[in-house]
Amino acid sequence: MTQQTHEPGPATTTTAPGGPEPLAGPFPPPAEPRPLGERRVWPRTFHDRLTAPLPGLKALARFAREGAVRPGPDGLADIPRLPYEPGPLPRVDTRTLAVTWAGHASWVVRIGGLTVLTDPVWSRRILGTPARVTPVGVPWDALPPVDAVVISHNHYDHLDAPTLRRLPRDTPVFAPAGLGGWFRRRRFTRVTELDWWEGAELSGTRFDFVPAHHWSKRTLTDTCRSLWGGWVLTAPDGQRLYFAGDTGYGHWFSRIGRRYPGIDLALMPIGAYDPRWWLSDVHCDPEEAVQATLDLGARRMAPMHWGTFILSAEPVLEPLTRVRAAWEKAGLEREDLWDLPVGASRVLD
Repeated sequence: MTQQTHEPGPATTTTAPGGPEPLAGPFPPPAEPRPLGERRVWPRTFHDRLTAPLPGLKALARFAREGAVRPGPDGLADIPRLPYEPGPLPRVDTRTLAVTWAGHASWVVRIGGLTVLTDPVWSRRILGTPARVTPVGVPWDALPPVDAVVISHNHYDHLDAPTLRRLPRDTPVFAPAGLGGWFRRRRFTRVTELDWWEGAELSGTRFDFVPAHHWSKRTLTDTCRSLWGGWVLTAPDGQRLYFAGDTGYGHWFSRIGRRYPGIDLALMPIGAYDPRWWLSDVHCDPEEAVQATLDLGARRMAPMHWGTFILSAEPVLEPLTRVRAAWEKAGLEREDLWDLPVGASRVLD
């Protein structure tokens, strides 16, 4: 499998956004922030950003023969035991970093005095999957005013139109390159599209869009027409959070960690990984998520992307047991694994 890394030989300067990154030497500082709401022209396709080929006809035929999209009866039996402990949102100030897991890849992030939603999905059901197996961890009417939304990519379990319709249309949205039109068609007025390694600022907090090993598709005709990635949020006081979105394991994590050192918390996907021959390029398994956290140099990890929607064949509780075992095997402090139940919160003062 050919890896397209967008990287030249050793160098200490970067080129165009989303383009080559240095292999050695110090990484350049983050680029100057882009203007909020800037209208931009993007390439027609982002296929050149793929780090693995999309499944071809042979892979699709194999999946039709032997693939599984749901666990067996034994794997589903633990649904009643999935951790769900909703509680009130913590009280915070501008110096507090706090996260509340609403389920799947949806977090209520409090950073730099802002309330930020990541990939908000408050719907009970999304296209093509059974209904969620744990309720949303935070009632919509319990949310404080939402200061910003970040979107990792356009798959239905990360970009949910019914949820986004609940937001005021002047809510600032940070979106991948090529996805702004989707929001503007829905009358959102403050949409900032970013390429990889670009950032923008809102009320002193920096939002940087970073690479991921994934892809995008929402209709039959828009494969890789918009970009995909994760987000690094940096508060004015330097507190730093990484939201991975949806990603497989690979070379980007160490590069993100070098460009954005001192990540206090990494929100990492650990589910939807079985069968591996089908999903390994685009979804981390629990052991890879722990390794990615080490590559990032992040101090803490909070697992996500499990225990909410049944998207693949692993038993529903397996991601949690495996990530705990991998964390212990790596010799990491147990208190730095924030394996939250849906609805629970943690605060970093």
